[in-house]
Amino acid sequence: MIEDDLKFIESLQVKEGVTCDVYSYKSDDTKDLGIVTVLKGNKTPLQKVLKGIQTLEVFKTGKGTLRIVKKSGLKENYVYPGATEEVEVSIGDAMQWEADEDLVFHEICYPPYKDGRYENLPE
Repeated sequence: MIEDDLKFIESLQVKEGVTCDVYSYKSDDTKDLGIVTVLKGNKTPLQKVLKGIQTLEVFKTGKGTLRIVKKSGLKENYVYPGATEEVEVSIGDAMQWEADEDLVFHEICYPPYKDGRYENLPE
């Protein structure tokens, strides 16, 4: 079971209405997991991916939208529930989740998250 492989690290208040519980994997130090809760009417910061090998955004529960602005300027919207559950965000892309109802998503970072991976952008 995946929960047996997780070690809780810390809980962070990202901003009002957005929290992130950070976990490491006991059997795999090449990635980590953030379980992010966004309360109804709130959104995550608009963040540009600056570093990393792979960043996965994985919808779990609730209702909302993941917006991606590709490095090329192309905009993609994933409306949940209903859209593909897992979206890879590339270096140079910007992303933002917005909750129509309370929502939870997982963010998996390869390698594990370190400060400087993302840049918060003005909205």
